[in-house]
Amino acid sequence: MDNIQINMPDDVKKIISILAENGFEAYAVGGCVRDSLLGRNPDDWDVTTNALPHQIKKIFMRTVDTGIKHGTVTVLFGNGAYEVTTYRIDGKYTDNRHPDDVTFTASLEEDLKRRDFTINAMAYNDENGLIDIFGARDDLLKKKIRCVGEAKERFLEDALRMMRAVRFAAQLGFDIDKDTYNAISLLSKNITNVSAERICSELKKLLLSENPQMIRLLYESGITAHILPEFDIMMNTAQNNPHHIYSVGEHTIESLRFVKADVVLRFAMLLHDVGKPDTKKTDDKGMDHFCGHPMRGEKMANNIMHRLKFDNITRKAVCRLVRWHDDRPPLSEVSIRKAIFKIGVEAYPDLFAIKRADMLAQSTKWRAEKEAYIDEYEAIYNRIIKRGDCLSIKELKINGTDIINLGETQGRHIGDILSRILEHVITKPEDNNREILLDMARKFVNVYNKNK
Repeated sequence: MDNIQINMPDDVKKIISILAENGFEAYAVGGCVRDSLLGRNPDDWDVTTNALPHQIKKIFMRTVDTGIKHGTVTVLFGNGAYEVTTYRIDGKYTDNRHPDDVTFTASLEEDLKRRDFTINAMAYNDENGLIDIFGARDDLLKKKIRCVGEAKERFLEDALRMMRAVRFAAQLGFDIDKDTYNAISLLSKNITNVSAERICSELKKLLLSENPQMIRLLYESGITAHILPEFDIMMNTAQNNPHHIYSVGEHTIESLRFVKADVVLRFAMLLHDVGKPDTKKTDDKGMDHFCGHPMRGEKMANNIMHRLKFDNITRKAVCRLVRWHDDRPPLSEVSIRKAIFKIGVEAYPDLFAIKRADMLAQSTKWRAEKEAYIDEYEAIYNRIIKRGDCLSIKELKINGTDIINLGETQGRHIGDILSRILEHVITKPEDNNREILLDMARKFVNVYNKNK
């Protein structure tokens, strides 16, 4: 028990108060208590109570049975939704992920014992203050991630907790307790019992944290060997080349620090050089070359993201950036327009962020020249976009109907004509004029008609 005060939302206070008025204990619990003590704004507020699910539903008018089997009822209160869960003891975890059964208990301490890390095993209400049975406040002060009880037991119960430990360390800037880390290393193979969706979710949270470079802990503890073996190969692929000072993997880790916390950008950086190990060639002078690695990387990134059950939009955006991250068009407006058309306008301006991060994680040799190139590339791109130059068929001042009206009836030829006109307009954007384009189209139609 502690006299610390936490500023809970009014709705949470009322839920706890209503449960107390009906003769039950209730506390805010878990991450919301942790984040409050750290001075952060909790994303969610969860409540734990000795009231049974059917009693919770009787007390509150609006509820949803979100996890009734495991004692969780979502209470709709005010303008929010709050998970209220009965104190429980988990049964055996035969699948290293979920308890086979749960037993409800009247003991808050028993409920807190089943939780993963000390910093997530605190409870609070205004009447009794902070309940900290496992030394969580001390761990917060020491910036330490430590399991509740025996680390090995916690990870044998739920293998995902191993990734959660690393993710919390990355999000909070904490270290992992030695015994906790050793247990992760010992049991890392068990991560294969966790679904791809949950692994992907934890990986996203880690990479979107303020410390994405802590993915190194997943590698050093042996977890990536089972969820992302391509990364282990990258970590062990040297780059004997004057452009680089790190292995492929270390370069990748370093590059993650130089893009903002965006899922497409962070995963594009994680995978931008995934094709290098497969394409590595060493010349007779001992210098390494990676010709074709972006194309190989695009295919590998696509397979990896399919395996991790990514959504299609994110997967395609990441793969596009992996494919073109090393592209260097000549610095002229015509060449840049051709590049934008080839790569896809959707890739910009993210492509510039990827290029800069890639550069900043390389050797400083030639950095000034590389940076000047990217800056000029972006400046030309911005001029093209600001001016509204035509970069796609849909932006042409004529369309397929116009081609048909000129006498062309074959569908394939209509697309061919529009594509050839676009090629011309990309070279000479001032010609995106309806009369000029109709005249061009008329000549193409006449040629096709003569060849029929």
